[in-house]
Amino acid sequence: MANVALRSPSEKVGGLFYFGRMLDKIRLHAKGELPSDYHANLGTGFDEKCVKFLRVDYDELVECVKQGGSDDEILDWCCAVGRKPTEDDIYVWNEFMRKRGWNDDVSEMVVRRKAEAGMIDRSDIQTSFQFIDADEGRLPKPG
Repeated sequence: MANVALRSPSEKVGGLFYFGRMLDKIRLHAKGELPSDYHANLGTGFDEKCVKFLRVDYDELVECVKQGGSDDEILDWCCAVGRKPTEDDIYVWNEFMRKRGWNDDVSEMVVRRKAEAGMIDRSDIQTSFQFIDADEGRLPKPG
């Protein structure tokens, strides 16, 4: 799935991992430019975890994004409508997200997706973020 105009889940907006990627997906989908492979996960998976963390409704977030605004403005909206996470909340969120797929309940999914993508030999890919970055061409094969 390389060459997708989505930022890495490791890129931060307002200190938060993943939030910017979710906004990218919403914006691309609204313009009809999000590849169909991504449609099934809109509002679910990491998107769902992110909106639950911020305590906002995904559909309301989509409408906010469609109205325009910068990433920071949209995050400010989330903090006003939902909650404003503390520094400690953000630290826990980022560590949880960064390690998702490594020795947890989605580890088998990471292994399955690696196999489906022909990357089963990639021992450097142990987390969901690493898989996403490798699948989209941001994590080159070592060596």
